[in-house]
Amino acid sequence: MSTPLAAAEVFRAVMTAAGWRCQCTGRCGNPHAKSGARCPREHDKYAGKHGGPVRLMAAAADPLTSERRAAALGAGELRAWCPQCLTAARRAAKRPAPAAPDTSQGALFDL
Repeated sequence: MSTPLAAAEVFRAVMTAAGWRCQCTGRCGNPHAKSGARCPREHDKYAGKHGGPVRLMAAAADPLTSERRAAALGAGELRAWCPQCLTAARRAAKRPAPAAPDTSQGALFDL
């Protein structure tokens, strides 16, 4: 298995805890329904016929955590993420929450 040059011990601890598989359970917007509600991508394995090998990353469990703050976290606070899930989870977390329905017009369509 390939490992990064820096913080290899932390990386191995996170990947071992994750079983060398992405730990996304849908925060990216994909329910991963075909793989038991967890991303099927594994470290150093191919994601498909036309892509290269997947390189998982040890990143904060909360996708909005800054990279600088995540660098100070311990292995217990990190999760294994594939690049696609982490990017999509960050994008989804930054998206504003849907607005609550306006109750002032609640009876507008009542007959």
